[in-house]
Amino acid sequence: MIVSVNPATGAELARFQAHSSEQVNAALDAAVAAQRAWRGVPIAERVGLLTRMAGVLRAGKARYAALITAEMGKPIVEAEAEIEKCAGTCDFYAEAAPRFLADEVVESNATESAVVFDPLGVVLAIMPWNYPFWQFFRFAAPALAAGNGAILKHANNVPQCALAIEEVMREAGCPEGLVRTLLLDASEVAGIIADDRIAAVTLTGSTQVGSIVAAQAGRALKKQVLELGGSDPFIVLADADVAAAAEVAVKARYINVGQSCVNAKRFIVEEAVADRFAEAFKANVAKLRMGDPTERDTNIGPMARANLRDDLHAQVQRSVAAGAEVVIGGKPVDGPGFYYPATILDHVRPDHVAFCEETFGPVAAIIRVRDADEAIELANQTEFGLGAALWTTDLARARDLARRIDAGAVFINGMVASDARLPFGGIKKSGYGRELGSYGIKEFTNIKTVWIGPAKAPAPVKAAD
Repeated sequence: MIVSVNPATGAELARFQAHSSEQVNAALDAAVAAQRAWRGVPIAERVGLLTRMAGVLRAGKARYAALITAEMGKPIVEAEAEIEKCAGTCDFYAEAAPRFLADEVVESNATESAVVFDPLGVVLAIMPWNYPFWQFFRFAAPALAAGNGAILKHANNVPQCALAIEEVMREAGCPEGLVRTLLLDASEVAGIIADDRIAAVTLTGSTQVGSIVAAQAGRALKKQVLELGGSDPFIVLADADVAAAAEVAVKARYINVGQSCVNAKRFIVEEAVADRFAEAFKANVAKLRMGDPTERDTNIGPMARANLRDDLHAQVQRSVAAGAEVVIGGKPVDGPGFYYPATILDHVRPDHVAFCEETFGPVAAIIRVRDADEAIELANQTEFGLGAALWTTDLARARDLARRIDAGAVFINGMVASDARLPFGGIKKSGYGRELGSYGIKEFTNIKTVWIGPAKAPAPVKAAD
């Protein structure tokens, strides 16, 4: 049984029977048949589906956003922004996909040679609860444009969102069976990964789950894209605009109640400006309103599950016991729901839990450093490598420092955020492969060489004088 619970109240919202093995088998058969037909549709027509998807998302934005808020606790204004971002990404690929996937003529010894991009087939998409619509649509828009099909296995605490996604596709006129949602226990996923009807796997989730899925897909020799955990540094150098950095830091850390792999988590600040930054950061965080996520002025809603809140508080307690100082917050909220206040820890050291583990919730760690070299050293002192932010007024220096940071993206004087126009993904234990941009759409394609003869005669070798 799959149960949906409102994290703001702890009340049960709905429960669903998991799909049976017969239903799973039928869904896989239908997806394969639909994808075989879909790959033959010209891309100029395939992208019409994306345009319709964007329209359905925008028309149903209020209802879909309310589902997100009800099932995982995201403040309603942020939930609406999530739906709009999904629609915008569909629009982007509707325009850009034909350019990104156009044949590339390559000079070679052939009469004619080119690189072409064919779809792989049906992709299993294993998606998390934290951005229940966005995580799917940022994969699906380019994957469908490329001619693939999709089976969605969503996190089991957002089943209503998962079913609503299937509804969006149906209303947009998606071919029957091309995109299907399966409600399953996690133990059933390995069998689907191994199934010959699945051509590839994409996962957004924890590093632990990513390792398991990578092993399962690896045994079946199937392509994977993994977007996993992160402990992003937010570096503030002595010449930075401290007030601007402290303002952006609030959104960078506390958007989505801090439950994002790409949230800034470790605030690495040069000692010369650390007090100023900490004071400004605290003042800004104190303005955040925690409360009912359905109210439009709420900034901090509940965490998605009770165990996530409890695990986060344990990390705070262990860090404080080791010497970190609580600047604001730091204690669970009494009453219904899974609330944890916006929290800042100062004087965090590399041996503290708040530094060396990912804190998946509204807790910021301030780490004070001597200079830029130490800042970069500590930024890289993590098993993760997703994103990083760097604040300085010296842009020439910033460009050099950005190349020294081990991350899939470095944002200078801004916060890390995904953008359909730019590739998104990480290194180290943050995963591999890329989503979005021109690189993401090619992840689930067969990059095929087409060579047409006869071969050209080799150019004569010029005799030496």
